[in-house]
Amino acid sequence: MRFNRRQILAGTAASFAVIGGNPEMMQAETASDGFVELKIQKVPRVILEGGRETRLWTYNGINPGPEIRVKRHGQVKVRLVNGLDEPTMLHWHGIRIDNAMDGSPLTQNPVEPGETFEYVFSAPDAGTYWYHPHIGSSRQVEHGLYGALIVEEKTPPAETEELTLVLDDWLINDDGTINQQAFGDIRMAAHGGRLGNWFTVNGKSRPRLAAPAGRRLRLRLISCANARVMNLQLKGAEPYIVALDGQPLGAARALGTDPLQLGPGGRTDLMIRRGADEIILANLNRANEPLEVAYIDRTGDQGAADTGDIASLPGNGLAKTLDISGVAPIELVMEGGAMGGLAGAKLRGRDVDMRELVQNGMAWAFNGVAGMTEEPFASLKKGDTAVFDFVNKTAWPHAMHLHGHHVLPLTVDDKPVTSLDWRDTVVMAANSRMRVAFVADNPGKWMLHCHMLEHQAAGMMTWINVEI
Repeated sequence: MRFNRRQILAGTAASFAVIGGNPEMMQAETASDGFVELKIQKVPRVILEGGRETRLWTYNGINPGPEIRVKRHGQVKVRLVNGLDEPTMLHWHGIRIDNAMDGSPLTQNPVEPGETFEYVFSAPDAGTYWYHPHIGSSRQVEHGLYGALIVEEKTPPAETEELTLVLDDWLINDDGTINQQAFGDIRMAAHGGRLGNWFTVNGKSRPRLAAPAGRRLRLRLISCANARVMNLQLKGAEPYIVALDGQPLGAARALGTDPLQLGPGGRTDLMIRRGADEIILANLNRANEPLEVAYIDRTGDQGAADTGDIASLPGNGLAKTLDISGVAPIELVMEGGAMGGLAGAKLRGRDVDMRELVQNGMAWAFNGVAGMTEEPFASLKKGDTAVFDFVNKTAWPHAMHLHGHHVLPLTVDDKPVTSLDWRDTVVMAANSRMRVAFVADNPGKWMLHCHMLEHQAAGMMTWINVEI
């Protein structure tokens, strides 16, 4: 199955091209000193069928990187070895860990070429998380640097099979190589970001996986896409959402016929009853046409009909309600981008016009500031309840990610949110507003940014400070 240039590039706005493959999710191996070693290596891989080899950037030679698993409250010990010719670091997306281990430019110096850095932390919350670089993120993640971090419940659901599905889209040329010209493209950064044209699941295109029909199936979905908001459908199953961004729901919720929205960096855990049907995972394009991206064959005896309830997962201790009476909201206004009308912003302490912003690779602003702010967006005391009003005055969606905490969305466009779910990454529609609340219970300096990675690089980043 070959595609010409017109067919390939059409996928950036409409759909994806896919090919067959056999997925292999590799588990991390622990050395004698208790560390998992993640060594960054550039390895040749064929992404597009019939295309040329392209050099992916990988952890331990594979994409996705090794899946790291630990029990809740267990210790994660990872030694990062930088085999790149540029600096890097590891961010543990969604984990409420000690600030020093967060892996952001606020908390550590970059790991230079040839150097190592050891991350050691306790995993407080069971759930589905992932790791990726937090310097040069747009380029490094797009080249394949990411992997799953699974924190297991002390008592996982009985008679349940698990599959981790790491989803990504790639922007590739018609010869199969990763498009290099688009890195740093200010026009792309000022629009939707780096939207890919080639979809992979666990590093393969249209893989076929297997699961026993006689056990319930838990799917852990992770989006590692740079910018695409995925709209997923599962055919042949009646899935129930049991966790979002690692945090269990109070009660399992039937997905129904609506597509599952998964923004960049987001995760969703689904539970599916026993059964022998083939399950097809599809992504809807802009015309709501499904593109099949993975298949799960459920084989063997399924036993008696599974009509039992889908039990909720044990919680991680986050309350379902917050007392925000008397808490003054802090407003974060998002401006800029194509069709945004931004005239200028403050850049590195100076007021500059839009022309100079663009010359410096900037296209977006938070509260009139482009790029990382010198002062925190919010200064909080440990234990404070905070309310943020995110105001998106742009023509594009944004996936807002707060490090070290989860937030509780309360309203969207001033309408109450009926399902109160903790999230670490919330997707905002264009020209919308969202109120979120959380308890600042994790001291340190924590980034707050758009997880459309090109938007982040082009200005959409700030931070909060939580003092002891």
